[in-house]
Amino acid sequence: MVRRSLLYTPGDDREMLEKAVATAADAVIFDLEDAVALDEKAAARSTVVDALDALDDPSPAVSVRINPYEYSGRDDVAAVVGDASTSPEFLVLPMAEGADDVATLRDHLAELGAQGVGIVPLVETAAGVRAADEIAAADGVTAIAFGDQDFTADIGATVTDDKTESLYARQRIVVAAAAAGVDAFDTVYTDIADTEGLREQVETVAEFGFDGKLAIHPDQVPIINEAFTPDSEEIEWAERVIEGERAAAATGDGVFTVDGQMIDPPLVERARTILDRAAAAGKR
Repeated sequence: MVRRSLLYTPGDDREMLEKAVATAADAVIFDLEDAVALDEKAAARSTVVDALDALDDPSPAVSVRINPYEYSGRDDVAAVVGDASTSPEFLVLPMAEGADDVATLRDHLAELGAQGVGIVPLVETAAGVRAADEIAAADGVTAIAFGDQDFTADIGATVTDDKTESLYARQRIVVAAAAAGVDAFDTVYTDIADTEGLREQVETVAEFGFDGKLAIHPDQVPIINEAFTPDSEEIEWAERVIEGERAAAATGDGVFTVDGQMIDPPLVERARTILDRAAAAGKR
């Protein structure tokens, strides 16, 4: 599944939840954590359960960001997985700092008979970045995401326009995800009005190797989708690679070239990713 854009939506606003599912986002995250005030958590849980039960085969993947388990995370999971007749496709686990955090959620899902619900840990502390490898490789994890706001506060960094203070963390997330064979999602861009700044940042993190980016407003979704959608030249190259692989397999050749470049298995996988993203965007 291609997940270029993942749109956060406040879990206590039923109208916004319904509108989010109608956007072009590849995934929608019903948010029970940061977007919901402390005294509204219980009501938001009920709202999200009702919204999940009312879903009618939505085109975006629908997920839920729960609270950390030391707060109300267990109650969140019991509601949106245990009580809802339609479970979310995956749960976003905030403040993940090690494989044990993932195991706690995974074991709870198993108790509920919901092993098919994926886990996306959100790494947003120094400890989480340091443990990114074990978090990404933990059983049940389908992707790993980076949260910049809490991370920079945790390390006491000065936030800059070009985000050099989080460069190392971003690279750690991408490498950990690639080693574990899961997707990597970049942090939100908080200046909703700054579309050019968003476009520049998304293009940069796509070059880093991220597979998608978190969003906080529907207007950000088309920009994110475009940046993670291959252009015609990339698609044509990928198609030549896949055709070359087929021809090489038919003749028993282990090595083949495309446009004078030797193609190895990693480049074949890259070509498949390009074609998957193109298909998700309706470009092939």
